[in-house]
Formats: sequence, C-alpha cells, structure tokens
Amino acid sequence: MTISVIIPTWNEAAWITGTLAHLAALPGDWEVLVVDGGSDDDTVRLARGMGARVLQGPRGRGVQMNHGAAHARGEVLLFLHADTRLPAEAHAAITAACADPALAGGCFRLRFDRDRGPLRLMAAATRLPFRLLHYGDAAFFARAEVFRALGGYRPYPIMEDIDFWLRMRRAGPVEVLPAWVVTSARRFVRRGVVRQQLVNVALVFLFLLGVSPGRLKKLYDEVR
Repeated sequence: MTISVIIPTWNEAAWITGTLAHLAALPGDWEVLVVDGGSDDDTVRLARGMGARVLQGPRGRGVQMNHGAAHARGEVLLFLHADTRLPAEAHAAITAACADPALAGGCFRLRFDRDRGPLRLMAAATRLPFRLLHYGDAAFFARAEVFRALGGYRPYPIMEDIDFWLRMRRAGPVEVLPAWVVTSARRFVRRGVVRQQLVNVALVFLFLLGVSPGRLKKLYDEVR
C-alpha cells in the first residue's frame, strides 16, 4: 500500500530537514509531498535537497493540504505537520487498520518533545476516543477516496483540522492507532502550556457553537 505523506509548510527551515530525514528512514511504501505556502526562508531548498516532491501554492494549511492531495497517488493520504515525526511502525499500523474496508481513516496518539506535567496529561488524553481530543498534529490519515468524497479540507483560516475530523467520523469508522507521533511543543512553550491549551479548548467549543473560523482566527490573533 502506498501512503502519501502531505506536509504543508511555511517558513519551516528549522524543522523540515529532520522531519524528511526521519521519514526517509521509516519502512514502507511512502510518497512524500511538501506543499509550501510561500516561505521566505530555506524551506523549499532544503526540502528539495532531501529528495521530496515540492509543490507550491497559496498559503493556508487546508488549501495546501488539498493541493498536495490533488497530486498524490497513494491509496491513503497522511497529513503531517512539519514539526511532527511518525512512529517507526506507522506504515504497518495504517496498513493493518485499513484491512477493515469500512474504515474511513484515523490518527495517532500524540506526545510532545518536552517533558512537562501538563503536556504529559494532554498526551495521555489522546488515548481516549472522545472526538474533540484529536487535532491535526496527531497526523490524520484518510483513504484517498474518502478524502475526495468529503471534498477535502475546507479553506478555513483555523479549525480546518477539527472540521475535517468530525466530517470524516460521520463518513465511516475512524481509529486512533496505539502508536505515538512526537510533535514539537514550541507553541505551548512560547505562550505558556496552560494558557495555550485553554485557548485551544475555547476555540474548539466556540467553533462547535457556530462561531465562524474567520472570527475565531481574529480572536486567536488577539490573545496569542
């Protein structure tokens, strides 16, 4: 099974080389696409130097991921943040999960690259199947035909991951795999772990209450 890994980037020169090198060392049939949204650092040059297929388009995570999906050839699409690393067994775990033909997609459990109490608690919560505990940094994956039938990500400036996760859950069963991705805690460290998580939770609930993603983005910019 070919799994297409789609990595949206914008000024990720500090992370992209390590992420691509880690991917290259993983077993399995991977297609890697880096979709850049107009970086003005060395992201594109570094990604090409690592042998990744680099696409360029308008900035916006959802738009960039859709652009990558439109050019992907894999039976499964996996959306990976530039600062997140997959577990060694990622390909085998996804392949095994997709043996169930009803499965729409899923994600991994999440760990952070910093060992702090609140971050460990947040990571532990991703073991649970509750629908609002899984964000895009947990490396969503979807069958290509399911992704396209859903119309991909909506072009939201924020909350595109929660929106897609909820729509994918309605399209069929999803699975939270018993393996961990490791993602950077940089946003939490920079802004304060508890403060950042409270902001995240508040935005999700406002989104569920019907507040527009455009308004939520303005609120997020104001409090960050």
